[in-house]
Order: sequence, then structure tokens, then C-alpha cells
Amino acid sequence: MARAPEAAAAPRRTPWWAHLYVQVLAAIVLGAVIGHFWPATGEALKPLGDAFIKLVKMIIAPVIFLTVTTGIAGMRDIGKVGTVAAKAFAYFLAVSSFALVVGLVVANVVRPGAGMNVDPATLDVSAVEDYAAKSHEMTITGFLLDIIPQTVAGAFVSGNILQVLFFAIPFGVALAMVGDRGEPLLRVLNATAEAFFKLVAIFMRAAPIGALGAFAFTIGKYGIDSIVSLAALVGTFYATSLLFVLVVLGLIARLNGFSVLKLIRYLKEELLLVLGTSSSEAALPSLLEKMEKAGAPKTVVGLVVPTGYSFNLDGTNIYMTLAALFIAQAVGIDLSLGEQLLLLAVAMLSSKGAAGVTGAGFITLAATLSVVPSVPVAGMALILGVDRFMSECRALTNFIGNAVATLVVSRWEGQLDRAALDRALDAGPRPIAARPVEADAD
Repeated sequence: MARAPEAAAAPRRTPWWAHLYVQVLAAIVLGAVIGHFWPATGEALKPLGDAFIKLVKMIIAPVIFLTVTTGIAGMRDIGKVGTVAAKAFAYFLAVSSFALVVGLVVANVVRPGAGMNVDPATLDVSAVEDYAAKSHEMTITGFLLDIIPQTVAGAFVSGNILQVLFFAIPFGVALAMVGDRGEPLLRVLNATAEAFFKLVAIFMRAAPIGALGAFAFTIGKYGIDSIVSLAALVGTFYATSLLFVLVVLGLIARLNGFSVLKLIRYLKEELLLVLGTSSSEAALPSLLEKMEKAGAPKTVVGLVVPTGYSFNLDGTNIYMTLAALFIAQAVGIDLSLGEQLLLLAVAMLSSKGAAGVTGAGFITLAATLSVVPSVPVAGMALILGVDRFMSECRALTNFIGNAVATLVVSRWEGQLDRAALDRALDAGPRPIAARPVEADAD
């Protein structure tokens, strides 16, 4: 008797412990335990975190170049590039400026530094001298000139995101203008992009190790106890950032037809990685990939995400005005409305001048305070011990803000694939894989 054909095997479900976000979360918890109970061991694990971040940074420049160049070269209407850029910068300016205002308002209402009565003369100025020196080196003119690389290769060697963009955008336009003769090169670049995104997926498997090392170092060096003395500031900053994400970004998302909570769930692997490493750059390649899978066109993703990493820093902006007023309150300085508005104006400019600078939040705060003489720069020594813990919140808020911006600009362009967006947000996180090579649709 012939055997009945076997039923098709059901797709094998991935065990819960094999998901990357579960492994990263477990690594963060283990790192916190090691750092708390064995601080010396925790500090010694720092190279693990540093190695992983260097691993990711190694591929950021080529990933951005390939994403932007192939996206623009595959467009039929080159004029849309300028339109996308204009809409993106309008969004960045409006939302990041509002974040500064939110930080200022919350600091005046909650007053986390009131009653500390710190004498500025007793503060250790040497602890913040390096940050103050770096802040004086930053100017808007210098920042703009630095966007232009010395050589084409120099943009990739330095790893400066804006320099890579400065070369990638006109190169993509030039390749599109070549027409059919540029098709062979475009196919090569698309194939290379596919290989690089597969490389991203390979590197991401090391994310738990990087998160373990980075978080163990943070807890081991700075200690959870350091938060207690400045709990009012840290708690206020985290609460304000959460409020900004859920209310401000949540409203923006809702007006554009998607849920910020679903977006957070979709990006939870990347968010846990940012939390563990305290670096939003560690998840940049994955964000580029996931935004395309969520229905944003390649051109918008390639322009908005990298520029957002420099110009759309919502978390950093909340921190700047909140921390500045905290220092003023802690040393007993009552800033007038005019001085607070000056602080706000300076922060708007200095936040752009520090774009792409490592440790930008603290350095930008130093640059802002140096222009507002009412608040002593030495007061930054008060928050130096907990800045590392707040940098994680800054990075998380910045990351979510750029994801929202990408989908919003895509929707404004009329190019957001609603079906793909719904599939992605309803299904939650999926493993990162090499993307198919295909041209953008208009």
C-alpha cells in the first residue's frame, strides 16, 4: 500500500532564548550584577564593549554611502532629493527646538536642584576642564567646514557621518544623471549593499557580549550609589524623556498614522543594544535596515537617519536645558526669563555645532554655559558622576526620535508603504537579514 504523503512541516519557531533582544537583556542584567558586586572585574570588561562599538563603527560609513548612493541613483526624479532634505530639516528644527523648551519648562516646574545650596568655590573645576576646552574649539563655521572631507577616502577613514553624506549625495545624483551607462555600477553597488547588510546581521550576534562589557564597566566604575545623591536630576530627566517620547513623539506618530508604542516594540532589539552600550551609533546600521522593512523608501532612510543622528537630538536637547537650570538652582542662582531665553537660543546653536562629536551632550552643555556667564561652568562637576547614566537615556530618546522622523518624512513624501509598515509594527521585531536588491518606487 502506498504511503500517504506527509503533511508539510510547520515552520520551526525560534526558541525564546535565541532571540537577540533576550540575549542582550540578559547580558545587561549580568553586566549590572558583575559591575555592582565585583566593580574591578566590571571595569576590566570595558574592552568588550569598546570592541563591539568599534566593530559596528567600522561598517557605518560604507553602509551609509551604499544606502544613500543606490537610493538616489535609483530615483527617477532627482529633484525629490532636495525636497526630502528640506522637509527633514524642517522637522528636525521644529521638534528638537521643542525638546529644548520641554527641558526648560520641566526644570522650572520641578526645580530638581533647588535647596542644594552648593558653593561654586568648592567644586572641582579640573574635573570638567577637558570638556570646557573641547567646547571652546567648536564653532558653527568650523563645524560647517568640517563637513567637507579633505579627500574622498578621508570621509571613510574618519568615519564622520556628515562627510560621508556630503560625498554620497552628489555621487548618487551624478550616477543617476549618467543614465543607462551607470547601470552596471549601480548593480555592483546594490550587490555590495546586500553583502554589507548581511555583515551587519553577523556582527549583531556579538551584541550581547558588547552590552555585557559596556554595562559592567558603567556600573563598576560609577556605581549605582552615585545616582542616589542626584536622584532628583536623574529621575526628572528620565521622566521628562519618557513624557516626550510618549506624548510629543506619540502625538506626531498618531497624526501620521502609526503608534509610537508599536514602533518601540518593533525596535526593541536596537533599543536594548543602545541601552547596553550607551551608544546610538551601535544600532545605526540596524535602524537603516529596519526602517526600509517598515515601508520607508531607501532614499528617505538614507537621508533622514544619518542627518538625524547629527541634527535631530531630542534627548540631548532635553538634557541641555534641564541640566543647565539644575546647575543654576544647585548653586543658588535664580535666572531671569531673559537669561533663560538666552540660554535657550545659545543651546539651539551649540547643539548643532556639536553634531557628531563623541560625548556631545556634556560637551555641548559646556559650550552653552560658557556663553551664559550667569551659570558657572564649574557647576558641571556636580553632574559629571551621573552623566554616564543619563547618556543612556539621551541615546534612547535620540534613537526613537530619528525612527519617528524617518517614517514621518516618508509619509510627507507620499512614499510610505502602509502595508509594509503595518506588517512590521504588528509583527514586532524580526531577525535582521540581508535585504533584497530592488529599485525604489516613486
